[in-house]
Amino acid sequence: MNQLYQAMHRIYDAQNELSAATHLTSKLLKEYEKQRFPLGGDDEVMSSTLQQFSKVIDELSSCHAVLSTQLADAMMFPISQFKERDLKEILTLKEVFQIASNDHDAAINRYSRLSKKRENDKVKYEVTEDVYTSRKKQHQTMMHYFCALNTLQYKKKIALLEPLLGYMQAQISFFKMGSENLTGQLEEFLANIGTSVQNVRREMDGDVETMQQTIEDLEVASDPLYVPDPDPTTFPVNRNLTRKAGYLNARNKTGLVSSTWDRQFYFTQGGNLMSQARGDVAGGLAMDIDNCSVMAVDCEDRRYCFQITSFDGKKSSILQAESKKDHEEWICTINNISKQIYLSENPEETAARVNQSALEAVTPSPSFQQRHESLRPAGQSRPPTARTSSSGSLGSESTNLASLSLDSLVAPDTPIQFDIISPVCEDQPGLAKAFGQGGRRTNPFGESGGGTQSGTEDSILHQLFIVRFLGSMEVKADDHPDVVYETMRQILAARAIHNIFRMTESHLLVTCDCLKLIDPQTQVTRLTFPLPCVVLYATHQENKRLFGFVLRTSGGRSESSLSSVCYIFESNNEGEKICDSVGLAKQIALHAELDRRASEKQKEIERVKEKQQKELSKQKQIEKDLEEQSRLIAASNRPNQAGSEGQLVLSSSQSEESDLGEEGKKRESEA
Repeated sequence: MNQLYQAMHRIYDAQNELSAATHLTSKLLKEYEKQRFPLGGDDEVMSSTLQQFSKVIDELSSCHAVLSTQLADAMMFPISQFKERDLKEILTLKEVFQIASNDHDAAINRYSRLSKKRENDKVKYEVTEDVYTSRKKQHQTMMHYFCALNTLQYKKKIALLEPLLGYMQAQISFFKMGSENLTGQLEEFLANIGTSVQNVRREMDGDVETMQQTIEDLEVASDPLYVPDPDPTTFPVNRNLTRKAGYLNARNKTGLVSSTWDRQFYFTQGGNLMSQARGDVAGGLAMDIDNCSVMAVDCEDRRYCFQITSFDGKKSSILQAESKKDHEEWICTINNISKQIYLSENPEETAARVNQSALEAVTPSPSFQQRHESLRPAGQSRPPTARTSSSGSLGSESTNLASLSLDSLVAPDTPIQFDIISPVCEDQPGLAKAFGQGGRRTNPFGESGGGTQSGTEDSILHQLFIVRFLGSMEVKADDHPDVVYETMRQILAARAIHNIFRMTESHLLVTCDCLKLIDPQTQVTRLTFPLPCVVLYATHQENKRLFGFVLRTSGGRSESSLSSVCYIFESNNEGEKICDSVGLAKQIALHAELDRRASEKQKEIERVKEKQQKELSKQKQIEKDLEEQSRLIAASNRPNQAGSEGQLVLSSSQSEESDLGEEGKKRESEA
């Protein structure tokens, strides 16, 4: 019975496992459409087919679950009851019968040992009563035990037949549910799937044959590529790449003069250079190549080496390419990435246009108009108007530049300055002192550390921007934004030709008084541009990160005339904001100047009124003093007339004349 129970329990466990596995299979088929395979595209037909299979298998899983429940109720329950209840009852009765038999034997032994010579009625009575009780108990237990044994013969048959009957009925019910679910439509679906599998197999065989032929053709065509250093004429260098991957040898210093070379797989990802050693799961960051500089270097023991230096100059790496072609392509690719060309919509077209512009920059063109025609994209007849402020240019915007030559915009033989060295400090020390070129540490937020404050700190406008200096050069015109565009073009072309990619980052502080370039590390003012001298400013027409302004100063090449220098910067997509901020600063400065003049005029009017008031009060005081003197003279004359009658009495006309004479003398003395 135990073996039969174990066998049926295995059937029940297997059915449960089958039901769970079927349900898991259906669940996995449903989640197939969420999977993203690296070599397979989106196959809607495959997804829909698996979804249909998932529904059918889910129904089968439900049928298996029902079968598991029926097996538990109809097969496992009867045999479990027989095993746990009936067999345990027989075993318990057997143990009770054995105990009763042992007690009876013990009672009989005591009864048999009763003495014949010395009879004790009390002992005899107790032994007899014990025999009676044990014999009765043994008989009752024996009857129950024998009855249970006879009943067990019937229960054994029931316990054998009921589980088998339940098992067969559950299987019949399961097959009936299967026949109801497996309809003719499903059979047609399965037939179509079988046909599709055969078609896929034939398609696979055809693709394998095609791939084998392609492999043979590629082996023949790629034979020259197996050479480590192919001929550049056969395989030209592509200078317009913005992504590249391949194996490079990286130099690692192991001592003062010793070094080792490690071969790793390098690839570009956006503005980062990634490296991956053999056996690694994924690549790691090797260097940030945004705004970096790259150049070919000569190594004593290696060929085709180039050096990459980060934008801040703190990190550099020397790498070796396998061939001259890879060497040049890696340098050009990193150059293009350092210019952040990869952020444009069509990186390769933009890189081609930039490289073409760099080549054309070394070839002089007859007119300024023709030089700009080469930079305009196809289909664009006129570039859009530059974003400039009305206060940014002092000249007329309607000047016809089509007839101007390049020499009328940019001074001939003008050197381009790529570093932040103020020409004011070099040529005009007096003016530099007036501009504030003292290298004083400046707080860009207008808070002074000492007891005094400058006019810049009192300004109501303080806007700080992160900029990178590209270059500056002297220009001959400062009345049109095309001057800024031409300067941008020449500086960018010169940087591309000479492989100058390092830029100095600064903080540009815009106030109502001046523009300041501040060192972000030490907060020392590198350069100061008085706002009244900034006569023109504009952003690039296509790349809004580039902006420039023209500074008009006295001196320059000829000490007696004014010179104009155009400064070009790169920002973090804030060129228009910077120009708007400069325009706002000039407007605020203009309104402040008008308010100052109005205030001075008002003060002048108040001073004139105050002076007139003083003159009027002074005149009134003089008249009051004269009246007081006249009263005193009249009072002094009356006693003299009353004391002497014989004195000569002056006529009224004579007294008036004397009064007038006294008054005149008084006025003269007052004057």
